[in-house]
Amino acid sequence: MSIYRNEKGKEEILLLYNQQLKRLSTPYSDRWVSTSFGNTHLVETGNLEGSPLLVFHGGNATTAYNLLACDFLMEDFHVYAVDTIGHPGKSAEVSLSPHNYDYGKWASEVISAIGYESICCFGGSFGAGIIAKTMCVAPKKVKCAVLYVPSGIKNAPAMNSMSMMFPMIMYWITHKDKWLKKCMLPMAVTEENITNDIYDTAKLSIDYAKVKTGMPSNVAGKLMRQCKAPTLVMAAEKDCLFPAKGVLPRAKEIIENVSTYLLEGRGHMNSLAEDEKQMIIEFLMRGYDEENI
Repeated sequence: MSIYRNEKGKEEILLLYNQQLKRLSTPYSDRWVSTSFGNTHLVETGNLEGSPLLVFHGGNATTAYNLLACDFLMEDFHVYAVDTIGHPGKSAEVSLSPHNYDYGKWASEVISAIGYESICCFGGSFGAGIIAKTMCVAPKKVKCAVLYVPSGIKNAPAMNSMSMMFPMIMYWITHKDKWLKKCMLPMAVTEENITNDIYDTAKLSIDYAKVKTGMPSNVAGKLMRQCKAPTLVMAAEKDCLFPAKGVLPRAKEIIENVSTYLLEGRGHMNSLAEDEKQMIIEFLMRGYDEENI
C-alpha cells in the first residue's frame, strides 16, 4: 500500500526533494541498500575523506530538506543521509511501528549494509528516536550519537499538541496557508522559525502523503543502558512534543555516557547558533578520537 495519496502527490514530493538536493553545498550521490524491511535509499555527500556520519531526518519530512539544515556537517564528515523507510522520499513504502523496536533493527541493518561495524549518528525529532531505538537493539553499532529535540526519551502526552488539531482540520477543509502556519506555530514558537523549506516540505507531506502522527515511543531504560556510546542530547525548553524538562532528566537517568544541552527559549522547530553547531561537530569528532586513543 502506497504511503502517498496519489501518484501526482508522489511526483510533487520527489520534485521538491530533487530541487532541494541540488542546493547542497557539496556534491552528492544516490545509494540504495537492501534490508529485511525493504530497500533503503541514502544520499552520500559531505567530505568523502572525513569521518563517516549517519544522519536521520524528522518524521513526515525528507532527507533532502534535512540535509539543507545540516549543511554545517558537510566540511568535516562523510555523510550518509538516510530516507526513513515508510516516510516521504525514495526508500521502500513500508510503514514500521513506532511503538516497538523495528526502526532500530532497520537502522542496524542499514549500518551493516553501508559497510560499517559501528558509526556515529546524528538525528532530530523522529530521526533521533530511531537512533535511540538502535542504541537499544544494537548498542555496539552506535559509536557516538547526537540526539536533537529527540523523540523516544520522554515524549510529552498527546494532549500537549492538541492546539495543533483545530488549525490542521481547518487547513484540510480550506487549504488556506494561514491555517497550516497556525498548525505549525506551537512547534515553531515564532513564525520566523517556519522557514520556506520547512513550510514547503510540510505542506506537500500533509497534502499528498499519509501523515504518520505516532512518534517513536519511549525506550526502555534497561535496554538503553546497554549502549556505552558517548551521547549528546539537545532538548528545547518550549518543545511541545519533547520538552527539555522531561527529556534531559530522563536522558541522564537511562544513558550511561551522556551529555545534555538545553536549547533555551526555543520550541521543536528552531535554529542552532554557530557555537552550538560547532559543539555538535566537536562532540562527533571526539567520538572517533576516543576510539583511536
